[in-house]
Amino acid sequence: MPSDAHAHPYDLLQVFPQGEEERRALGISCAASAWNLREFEAQEELARQARIDRAAPVLLCFAVHPQLAAAPASRVRPSLEALETLVREGRLAGVGETGFDYYRPDFREAGPFQEELFQTHLELALSGGLPVTLHLRRAMHKAFAHAKALGKLPAVIFHAYPGSFEEGLSLLKQGINAYFSFGTALLLNHKTARAACARLPGERLLLETDAPYQPLRGAAFSRWSDLAAILHGVAALRQENPAALQAQVDANFQRIWPDGLTVNGKR
Repeated sequence: MPSDAHAHPYDLLQVFPQGEEERRALGISCAASAWNLREFEAQEELARQARIDRAAPVLLCFAVHPQLAAAPASRVRPSLEALETLVREGRLAGVGETGFDYYRPDFREAGPFQEELFQTHLELALSGGLPVTLHLRRAMHKAFAHAKALGKLPAVIFHAYPGSFEEGLSLLKQGINAYFSFGTALLLNHKTARAACARLPGERLLLETDAPYQPLRGAAFSRWSDLAAILHGVAALRQENPAALQAQVDANFQRIWPDGLTVNGKR
């Protein structure tokens, strides 16, 4: 079935109430990211209903987004405590999106706290044997700074991969089980992303919508149906058959999350 390596189903439903209906109709399995318990529990219910109906699965991920390091501690602390609880209770398929964001001055000023949060996320992911989804905005160098720790994780998904082809190969050579996820930036002619996507090994590629946050040009938000446009854009870029590329990407997704419809042993 088609796979979306990074999305926010709860947030998508706020702007597109038919979102879950569309996901199921298209049979898209997704890694669903949340940063607070309200979002997580809503997505946990989507996952539960999908298991009951034997629909495409929703794989549950949670993290304190790095941008929140610039927010008051009162907003961050409950989410960090929730992450610790969810890992301990075995309710997660992955930790993410976590990482570093240096896009705005206030984010950069919160750099030390981002570092502290990231260390905590790494430790929790390692304790739970969970893959991590990385958000690195103007912060690709941080992946190399933490390469040793990242190499201990079962998998590392680079959300909206911001690096070059050469950096991707270097990460792999350093022993990181890295997967590089691409979305609508490719269709918006992001040169670095296109150059990397064209040359990285097929067995390391993933596709994502980041729904609703990375819309196609002229759209108000991204949605599940955008995945087909992303697939065909990547296939054209790599000069590959779309069906063959879809099969490869979905196999990669399944390699990271092998439980499929039986995440945490539940149907």
